[in-house]
Amino acid sequence: MRARVDSAPDPARPRGAGAGAFRWFRRLLVGSVLMGLVLVGGTAFRVWQVARIDDYATADAIVVLGAAQYSGTPSTVFEARLDQAYKLFRLGVAPRVITVGGKQEGDLYTEAASGKNYLQSRGVPGDKILAVETGSDTLRSVEAVANAMKARDMSAAVLVSDPWHSLRTRTMARDEGIDAWTAPTRTGPAVYTRESQAHGIARETGALLWYQLTHFAADFRYTAGQ
Repeated sequence: MRARVDSAPDPARPRGAGAGAFRWFRRLLVGSVLMGLVLVGGTAFRVWQVARIDDYATADAIVVLGAAQYSGTPSTVFEARLDQAYKLFRLGVAPRVITVGGKQEGDLYTEAASGKNYLQSRGVPGDKILAVETGSDTLRSVEAVANAMKARDMSAAVLVSDPWHSLRTRTMARDEGIDAWTAPTRTGPAVYTRESQAHGIARETGALLWYQLTHFAADFRYTAGQ
């Protein structure tokens, strides 16, 4: 008859009250990770969903979010946004275009001024373009536009930017009291490739979550092309 051999307890395994606390900690950790994944995934889906919206309802102004410019020449990202604003203006979506954006140290032109000059070169009358020459990130630009619109008794705006930028700009604009909707560009580096699209969605998901958490700006650098 074999002698019974009792296995020795594992000294690394919590016992008693410690075991219960460990199980609750593990469940809490797993639950937190799952909630985080759901939050990030849900936000990414909303970024993608709103990026597909083209709302051409009439507004008081077409607002073009600024992007890089080089000695007064808009980058390809900025040019795509301006071309979309020109299209909306020609369609009669709004009687005025607002360009917004300041300048980096050493620049001769602001983003707003270079945007205005570009639109004038395409035939938009100068008195129909308001250049708001301030704003170093999306939040400050939206705040500046909101102040400019309120000073002129304007309340409704269609926002023009890259598709993936739409949800964050719309959220910020509405937080500033603007009745805002979006009609993003469908051309330019932001939409050229699947890589640039995935980069844009990931970038904006992080930036939007940060804004909703802190109400601070978080404009991560765009690397898919200028």
